[in-house]
Amino acid sequence: MAKQAVLAFTPGDPAGIGPDLAVMLAQEPAADASIVAIADPDMLAQRAALLGLPFTPLGAGKTAKNPGEMAVLSVKTAAWAVPGQLDTANAEYVLQTLHRAVDGCMSGEFAALVTGPVHKGVINEAGVPFTGHTELLAKRSGARQVVMMLATRELRVPLVTTHLPLRDVADAITPELLESVIRILHDDLKNRFGLASPRIDVCGLNPHAGEGGHLGMEEIKVIEPVLAKLRGEGIDLRGPLPADTAFAQHRIPESDAILAMYHDQGLPVLKHAGFGRAVNITLGLPFVRTSVDHGTALDLAGTGRADMGSLREAVATALEMVRSQG
Repeated sequence: MAKQAVLAFTPGDPAGIGPDLAVMLAQEPAADASIVAIADPDMLAQRAALLGLPFTPLGAGKTAKNPGEMAVLSVKTAAWAVPGQLDTANAEYVLQTLHRAVDGCMSGEFAALVTGPVHKGVINEAGVPFTGHTELLAKRSGARQVVMMLATRELRVPLVTTHLPLRDVADAITPELLESVIRILHDDLKNRFGLASPRIDVCGLNPHAGEGGHLGMEEIKVIEPVLAKLRGEGIDLRGPLPADTAFAQHRIPESDAILAMYHDQGLPVLKHAGFGRAVNITLGLPFVRTSVDHGTALDLAGTGRADMGSLREAVATALEMVRSQG
């Protein structure tokens, strides 16, 4: 029998639904993986009591076999966590869980990392500059360039740029950035998704993909030359395509990924099609990382109304990626 993969799970901000999701996940012990929550076990036990669910924290080296059991690598909160009430005192706790998870992935202790939702605002209010999981994971692991991709079972949407004001997007899309993103996407589709020759559709930046330069020159000056260069190396690329037709229903099954130029070009389509079933994946890291596709949902924390559909998909996707890379 193959050795079980060990996945690290960071529940995220203790005021949000991440702890709820951890407790709910503990009710469904995985047969083909061992999941280790990096969190405060007392905080998880308190949330389980609030939800009326059994919860037994095990040592980090143990494997859960019964409903309610979960291996927990203990990192203590600084302040008692109240569901729905953010506390800057716990910002450092959130960062510590992530740092420990990255270090464990880099050392081979964990095969992959699955992350729950963090609250960027409260971390920044605590005096720690923080733009998101992706940037922290890249810096901690030494990754030179990473790519954010959201995916459902039917559709993968990676992004060239992520959290930028719209007026800054065009200047950010340089030939160097676009080439780097496509190379990372192509390599990870091959090596972590098992696709021998991935087919990638590339959106244009402007309406109608610039309409021959009448609606913008980025396609002609930046995107088309990069695509031509990479096609010459054997990468299967189509585009630049008008974004309003790139996501047409009949086109989606023909591609392995649709590369969007900016956040709101691609993600509204994906979330409309699969919110609650989508997974956030970071490509370009030296380890597998997946995440839920939603935020902390403070209003749902501790109520029993959190939906763990996205977490289930994040765990399943992480396992599939680990197996694909051998």
